[in-house]
Amino acid sequence: MRQLSYSLVMIPRVYVDTSVIGGCLDEEFGRYSEGLRRNFATGRFRAVISDVTQAELLSARPEVRALMELPGLADAEIVQLDDEALALAGAYIRDGAVSEAHRVDARHIAVATVQRVDVLVSWNFKHIVKLSRIRAYNAVNLKLGYPELEIRSPLEVLIEEK
Repeated sequence: MRQLSYSLVMIPRVYVDTSVIGGCLDEEFGRYSEGLRRNFATGRFRAVISDVTQAELLSARPEVRALMELPGLADAEIVQLDDEALALAGAYIRDGAVSEAHRVDARHIAVATVQRVDVLVSWNFKHIVKLSRIRAYNAVNLKLGYPELEIRSPLEVLIEEK
């Protein structure tokens, strides 16, 4: 009888917002954003980028847009802001997780939640990577039957080379 071999190792899917991509060129955050990009390139993680991120990048500096051509980001999984994610983003705003003025942040969280990524990474410590916000987003997720979303900075996710 032939025995089949399966790998149970799943590569974590990491949703990347625009701040992480631009962070590759930042003096303070560059080491960690660039390290995470290298983790994507070596297959330790799978980058997930949404059409929300792509739209934000259209108004970014050319050198930031060019980062999307580098290994790890060039082959990112692209996900869409669909009706389900739009409705969830609206629920975040209605329930006060984030204000209407920061709808794009709600959309990042919603797309990542609907797409069931393993973690969302961001350098946005005011509207995304903040304990009170994370709890508020996840309260809405649980209320509406979605799983909690892990939200971290790249520093917390990065696997540094030895």
